[in-house]
Amino acid sequence: MKQKSVNILTKKTSTKYIFECDGCSKKFSTKHILAKHISYSDKTQKNSDTTAVRTQVEQTPVPQLTEIFNYDICEFKTSQKRQVYCCNNCDYKCTNKSKLLYHMKLHTVEKPFSCNICDYQFIQKSNLRRHIKIHTGEKPFSCNICEYKCIRKGTLHRHMKTHTGEKSFSCNICEYKCTRNTDLKQHMKIHAGEKPFSCNTCEYKCVTKCNLQRHMKIHTGEKPFSCHICEYKCILEANLRRHIKIHTGEKPFSCHICEYKCLTNSRLQTHIKIHTGEKPFSCNICEYRCIRKSHLQTHMKIHTRDKPFSCNICEYRCIKKRDLQKHMKIHTGAKPLS
Repeated sequence: MKQKSVNILTKKTSTKYIFECDGCSKKFSTKHILAKHISYSDKTQKNSDTTAVRTQVEQTPVPQLTEIFNYDICEFKTSQKRQVYCCNNCDYKCTNKSKLLYHMKLHTVEKPFSCNICDYQFIQKSNLRRHIKIHTGEKPFSCNICEYKCIRKGTLHRHMKTHTGEKSFSCNICEYKCTRNTDLKQHMKIHAGEKPFSCNTCEYKCVTKCNLQRHMKIHTGEKPFSCHICEYKCILEANLRRHIKIHTGEKPFSCHICEYKCLTNSRLQTHIKIHTGEKPFSCNICEYRCIRKSHLQTHMKIHTRDKPFSCNICEYRCIKKRDLQKHMKIHTGAKPLS
């Protein structure tokens, strides 16, 4: 069937918060959110008046969609004559008006469901229920291969791919592969040179907001996750899980060529390159090649003469931390391990 071109007039207005709660004077962008807000607030009180909730919601006038949200009905080609709704605040598109309504809430400041333990707030009650499990420690989904447990079923499916080695999404520029489409999109920003998030303390820049939040803990010294066996503390829960395996002796990933076993799949993939002879990282000044990017970064300091590790007793400086640790034994009189 021949495709037809359809051009529908654009509708644009600024966002308005026109639904107001009589109890707290908060304003909301939709009648539905106001109803949720009042209902959820009343549930926390012993003597809630549900009749007043219904009355207030029913008496609130319903405005047109274009009075609330800033959106377009896009120009498109289709054989089914389906309208495509486009968000003017981002690149989001959909063919369902209700999906657009839900999406537009992401751009509003209103999040009616809040955690009574921390400062987190949510658009949906289901997201709050899932979040509460972080505080209670409840992890109903568990891996049948290792000891991994999680809150979401989708997270468990993604974890299982670490055992199977399945990586459905791949980069068309380099050899990067991953298990999630969102991870691939973030990876593509590396090739584009896009790093929209920057640290206000140092010159660090990154692709994602979560990476910046993780980086900021370096400056604050915050390490919220600690080992119950030793004094180890870390920034990420994933790092703690990996550390615990040191105590348990668990090494779930093994090489199919030799007897090598390790804690993570990434270490196994790096080890495999020893057998294949692959050295993907190369120096642009000399002929040095290596398996790991971190090795290349250390090597480049030879050319830049950067020696970030220094002795606090004498003027000794070096490139590697382990070389400094070896040097300190000269001052302490400790005998190096043979």
